[in-house]
Amino acid sequence: MNIAKHMEAIFLAVVAVIGASTFATAGAPAPRSAPLAASATADAAIPVVVVSARRLSAAEKASLPQ
Repeated sequence: MNIAKHMEAIFLAVVAVIGASTFATAGAPAPRSAPLAASATADAAIPVVVVSARRLSAAEKASLPQ
């Protein structure tokens, strides 16, 4: 059997199997582990980095090596 001759049919068969398995394995969405209001308090524990610096003037930018 010449595989190169039947590559289009093989490709379509693979796409059909993948499509069918996608629908077959798709289930209901998993329930949330925590309510949305409780997750907002967990975001407060995320560290925040604040960088404060002045902007360079045009003369200072020009004096920087490139």
